[in-house]
Amino acid sequence: MYRAITLFRLVSRVRHDGGMAAIDDHPGEHAAQDPIKLIAVRDTALSLDEVFGAVGDDAAGGTALFVGTVRNHDGGADVDALGYSCHPSAEAEMRRIAEKVVAEFPVRALAAVHRVGDLVVGDLAVVVAVSCPHRGEAFEACRKLIDDLKHEVPIWKHQRFSDGTQEWVGAC
Repeated sequence: MYRAITLFRLVSRVRHDGGMAAIDDHPGEHAAQDPIKLIAVRDTALSLDEVFGAVGDDAAGGTALFVGTVRNHDGGADVDALGYSCHPSAEAEMRRIAEKVVAEFPVRALAAVHRVGDLVVGDLAVVVAVSCPHRGEAFEACRKLIDDLKHEVPIWKHQRFSDGTQEWVGAC
């Protein structure tokens, strides 16, 4: 007579000492003590490496990075160039939004940098990144960060079109 035995182990629920643990028992499953690593408004070229490096965390299983670039069109018109300007409170507003994201998600590390000044097609306008224990949280937190930055931070875009027209687009 044969008896079937099924052995399995739920890795995420078993501690190294063999005892059972809640899935979120490990400190790495929670937000870091001071996860906001980089917040800046700059008039120089942005660096993907700098932002990505700022959010490195050994407890993070997922890192989401968003890069906003100057595109060659908007609203059906060809864009030649654009300029960003901001209110003096822009960086403080970016930090306030970052703090909201950190309060809502288990963020291990967060960085956000926005460019001001004159840019051309292809230039990096904004780079944000978020590291969390899991990929889903990282994606959601990064999306909230960029969406809220775009809608709430007082940064304005002055677009210059190929036909000689121009327009100002406000962030808030």
